[in-house]
Amino acid sequence: MNAKILLVDDNPTNLKVLSGAMADSGWTILVATDGERALKQVEYALPDLILLDVMMPGMNGFETCAKLKSNPITQEIPVIFITALDEAIDKVKGLNLGAVDYITKPFQQEEVLARVGVHLKLRALSKKLSEQNELLENLVEERTAKLKQAMRDLQQSQLQLVQNEKMATLGQLVAGVAHEINNPVGFIAGNLSQADQDVQNLLKLIHLYQTEYPNTSDNIAAFIDEIDLEFLSEDLPKMIASMQEGTERIRNISTSLKTFSRLDSHSLVEFNVHEGIDSTLVILRHRIKANEQRPEIEVVRQYGEVPEIKCYPGQLNQVFMNILSNAIDAVDESNEGHSYKEIAANPNRILIRTYVEKSSLIIAIKDNGCGMSESVRTQIFDHLFTTKAVGRGTGLGLSISRQIIEEKHGGKLSCNSVVGEGTEFSIELPI
Repeated sequence: MNAKILLVDDNPTNLKVLSGAMADSGWTILVATDGERALKQVEYALPDLILLDVMMPGMNGFETCAKLKSNPITQEIPVIFITALDEAIDKVKGLNLGAVDYITKPFQQEEVLARVGVHLKLRALSKKLSEQNELLENLVEERTAKLKQAMRDLQQSQLQLVQNEKMATLGQLVAGVAHEINNPVGFIAGNLSQADQDVQNLLKLIHLYQTEYPNTSDNIAAFIDEIDLEFLSEDLPKMIASMQEGTERIRNISTSLKTFSRLDSHSLVEFNVHEGIDSTLVILRHRIKANEQRPEIEVVRQYGEVPEIKCYPGQLNQVFMNILSNAIDAVDESNEGHSYKEIAANPNRILIRTYVEKSSLIIAIKDNGCGMSESVRTQIFDHLFTTKAVGRGTGLGLSISRQIIEEKHGGKLSCNSVVGEGTEFSIELPI
């Protein structure tokens, strides 16, 4: 073992004897004649062990040892005192200062060599143990990191399962409801069209009778007055037109439901994101329209010339639903404490922009709601994080949304927000 040993002694004879004997043992010998030189020596070359005399001019051995043990770089180096001071109190003092051994003069070379050899072995074992501990700590950290990653992967898998199950169930439910709605609506729409034609013909016939036979009986005249025939002739076509508009709206809602919750295939399909956004807004219409607390939320669509993209439409619509629902929640929260008149003076607004930037389609959804702090913004995509009251938020919506955009579509979902000014979510999808 090629160890380095520092000999510190003001006696040249002792230095010569010890250095010669230790050199013969295969150790590299460094020497210093006082404490200050010893401290400077260790700055240039750290020894594996120090043999330190106590009685030296200037800084004695005890003071030198104290300085060595106070330095984090040198405090682990074994120190053996070798001195003529053989009182028990001196030995105790030396050991209390951190020395590993205490040899009194006159000494036997064999004893010194034996003790040095033992402490070098202990030093080597201590280093090995320290290295093993460090290795073990690294292994523990590595295993911990792997376990954390496995937990994150498991959470993501659970989120995906929840998402898939939710969309599959929703798709089946909505498809069934839409089918059941479409049949009677189609029947009503078809009959309304024929009824409109029949009403028009009947009104024409009545008009002809009035023209050809202006002098009617008193009973007919009385009944005409009773039913207000002139008003009925004007109002009946309007009623039918209103019913036709209603059936068309029901058809649009049904179509929007099917568009929103369409079941995704195992492969990417072409999709018009504007249709997805519009269908989501139709479903959220009941939350957007005016109520007793506020006017209708203004939804501004600034759609650019964007191409259809390959995606999973049902999942993408779920992202639109999550973000738009949060935007509505944000503007409603900002309305708290304000009167209807105050809100009307500063209307609630959601701005939806789509455009192409480089090789990506950007969908930006911005509200003028309450906004959020930076500490909240940095956590909104975390699993189970929510600022909503119990029963109103699960902490899954935005986490699932990020997973859908980034992992399923290779895109990016980001958020910028200012407290009191609003929030903007940006969806970036590859074209």
